[in-house]
Amino acid sequence: MLVSGKPFRTIWSVEDGGGVYVIDQTRLPHEFVVEKLVTLEDVARAITTMVVRGAPLIGAAAGYGMALAARQDASNAGLERAAATLVATRPTAVNLRWAVQRQLDGLRMLKSSARAEAASLLAERICEEDVASCSSIGDHGARIIAAIAAKKKDRVNLLTHCNAGWLCAVDWGTALAPIFKAHEQGVDLHVWVDETRPRNQGAALTAWELKSHGVPHTLVVDNAGGHLMQRGKVDMVIVGSDRTAANGDVGNKIGTYLKALAAADNGVPFFAALPVSTIDWTLKDGRDCPIEERDSDEVLWVRGRTRSGAIDSVLIAPEGVVAANPAFDVTPARFVEGIITERGVAKASAEGLRALYPEMARK
Repeated sequence: MLVSGKPFRTIWSVEDGGGVYVIDQTRLPHEFVVEKLVTLEDVARAITTMVVRGAPLIGAAAGYGMALAARQDASNAGLERAAATLVATRPTAVNLRWAVQRQLDGLRMLKSSARAEAASLLAERICEEDVASCSSIGDHGARIIAAIAAKKKDRVNLLTHCNAGWLCAVDWGTALAPIFKAHEQGVDLHVWVDETRPRNQGAALTAWELKSHGVPHTLVVDNAGGHLMQRGKVDMVIVGSDRTAANGDVGNKIGTYLKALAAADNGVPFFAALPVSTIDWTLKDGRDCPIEERDSDEVLWVRGRTRSGAIDSVLIAPEGVVAANPAFDVTPARFVEGIITERGVAKASAEGLRALYPEMARK
């Protein structure tokens, strides 16, 4: 996608394979900074601190992390240690574990001397597959938006939560991919952007992406969504996912569940957009989804640009206040109109997902 008119991906390899470049998402929207990661530890730190974030991108970064680890120690023990390090960084996003396991499964069959090159090639393949998947998600989702526009014969208003644009993936994104595609096709649309506390990924990242691409949008506080739906100002809610259970329950950024409840109460269709790598086929029920608890400082402190132009963090609560910070919640499948994948739109159920992925029914 475009940054100041120049195409970028969120992650790309150094020419000699000795590292990867990533966009530091903690610096957006006020600074556009590219960081070079050269070791497994660099990648693990980038994932933990959310320099890179978003389920598909975390998976891609983990793939590169395994490749960098293989350059240092390609033994079975070395790869297992690298895998354990990466999997421990973020417990909710299943793409991370998926990419790590994919590397392990592929490398175990090779001689140690061949593993580093093979791991690099597989990391590149994971990225290319992600781009293709997200582009296809965009195509399928854009048709839904276009159908709403044709029926309404007026501007389509969408609401999204957190950031599920190209910054959450390698390119295109998940929930924003249909919006980008529909906008490019000339569909008249507008996006309500949840600020998405506590890290404000909507305000900092989604608004930045939409502005960069000329997509009409309005930033709103997280609690405004229900009000907008009551007033008939939302035609569709579309979100991404960090882990979707085999029964269609959708785990996503904290606050998603409340949007789904408001959508159900007001008859607004609620969709989740995600690639197959986000579906955890071993998780039968979303209630068993591991929920990451992050540092309370993310709730207590807010980072931004001051009126003087300096970038700083400010404390927004009294000194000594205890804050909880669950990073995700789970929306039950009964509130989900459909799950938009690279293969099409599935009913949010075990039967619906397996109809799109029949190979999983045989496992």
